[in-house]
Amino acid sequence: MKKPAQPAESEASDRRADGSCDGLSDGRSDAADSDYHVASCPQVVSEWRGGRSTQVADEVICETAVALVYNGISHVVMMATPDYLEDFALGFSLTEGILEHPAQLYDISVVPRRVARGDRGADHRGVGHDTAGDLDVAGGIEIAMDIAAERFALLKEARRNLTGRTGCGLCGAESLEQAIRRPTPVVGNQRFPHSAIERAVNQLEANQPLQAITGAVHGAALCHADGNIQLLREDVGRHNALDKLYGALCRQSEGVQQLASSFVLISSRASYEMVVKAAVMGVEMLVAVSAPTRLAIDLAHQANITLVGFARPGRHMVYTHPQRITN
Repeated sequence: MKKPAQPAESEASDRRADGSCDGLSDGRSDAADSDYHVASCPQVVSEWRGGRSTQVADEVICETAVALVYNGISHVVMMATPDYLEDFALGFSLTEGILEHPAQLYDISVVPRRVARGDRGADHRGVGHDTAGDLDVAGGIEIAMDIAAERFALLKEARRNLTGRTGCGLCGAESLEQAIRRPTPVVGNQRFPHSAIERAVNQLEANQPLQAITGAVHGAALCHADGNIQLLREDVGRHNALDKLYGALCRQSEGVQQLASSFVLISSRASYEMVVKAAVMGVEMLVAVSAPTRLAIDLAHQANITLVGFARPGRHMVYTHPQRITN
């Protein structure tokens, strides 16, 4: 749940002089990709409460166009929260099948496009500023990647130019075969107690600092077999949050190995794309706070993934492969 807005005449107590928030540091277990990332920004709004309107300082999530460029060729533009973008780029490249493994990504650079400050409205104080106040991401961000020649050749052959919107995972698919990918079944038969799901759900809110201050993002969390959350990423797009999580794990020395004894919790519904991405990650159990779709259930069954939905404190529903969950 989002924290209440602050009165406009006083800044939020956790705001630092550079415009960032102390609350974000709890979610940043590793170094940020660069120092220009700003995931949220303040804005003065009119709030109606109890029959009267007052001016308050609200915290708004940042969303910007992110272009993924492979070997000099722009492949896709996604709308995303501008933090942990190297995690996002690597995770997206892997879960979308552009890369087969992280070693096929040779180099990566994240470049924000400059925009004249006068182009922004006066109420958008600090949108896109870096901690030094020099850069602006309102004009979009380009992530340039140098990938293995054989993967780039395959990408060019099946290339599709598309603009993804928040929550959209089918934009630009050229055929039904492209739209519905059939993942390779996950290997393994890890056991997870019901109590682990309960523990992870209870920890979710405390591990979503951006959600706490903006109320506008999804989260994807890696949870140990006992339910304790090990790592979490947030984004305006549920697919992006999961890609960021996988990218972060792939960039850690033993991150991917953790998946063999862990499960993933998402703060959204379980759409089919989330199941496909989980299968690519090798996740044996995907737990969603909201409902799964019929296609997600079918694909989870085919992919040997235990799919759990409506995961709330005190209850959850198991849709596929319940043998992994123990009392």
